Amino acid sequence: MGNWAGRSAAEIAAAVREKRVAPREVVAEHLARIDRHDGRIGAFRTVRGAAALAEADEVASRADLAGLPLAGVPVAVKDNLAVRGESHRDGSAATPDVPADEDHVTVARLRAAGAVVVGLTNVPELCVFGTTEGVFGTSRNPWDTTRSAGGSSGGSAAAVAAGFVPIALGNDGMGSLRIPAANCGLVTLKPGLGVVPAGIGDGDWFGMSENGPLATTVEDLRLMLGVLADTEFPAATEPARRTIA
Repeated sequence: MGNWAGRSAAEIAAAVREKRVAPREVVAEHLARIDRHDGRIGAFRTVRGAAALAEADEVASRADLAGLPLAGVPVAVKDNLAVRGESHRDGSAATPDVPADEDHVTVARLRAAGAVVVGLTNVPELCVFGTTEGVFGTSRNPWDTTRSAGGSSGGSAAAVAAGFVPIALGNDGMGSLRIPAANCGLVTLKPGLGVVPAGIGDGDWFGMSENGPLATTVEDLRLMLGVLADTEFPAATEPARRTIA
């Protein structure tokens, strides 16, 4: 084992592209960490153990591996977005437990970029609260489990903050990315209308909801946002030095 859990998405993807580590090893380490610790954190509604390992092997066999921006990177998806073969419950027992036929466009873009979906994360009932407490579990703050991870993307934020995944997909109407990022010490942004495809329920919550990334570093945020928006954002440059007085 190479202690890949806890490393950045940029580090993992570079190592996989250069064949210094196999995607299966990376995913297996993250799954093991989830198994050890998520019982007290509650980040995930469902973990895709065997399916994620199979997808990791598929990534390793891709002819375009050397060019994948998220090669072998484990990612978590908020439980109001479709992941092929899995149900998405929106935090409510009233929703159908029926597997999705296809990925949401953002999930499809992540997978096309080489990411491996390890699970769907907890949300509050119908994703309408600023904390993540619902019928499928309570997402606690990994820094202090007596405190909230925030919401409604609290499960995704908890998963990143706990080192279960380096990046996660969430969405935001009135703070649902920004609140849990602030609670859990992460970086995020609400990308702006139309930058990333929405398709979040009926009407995207009156047009206010947008999908976006959660990460521990600005570089990972830039990397994931570029994939979600299907564009390439420039890397950060050293700011000009100025002399004052």
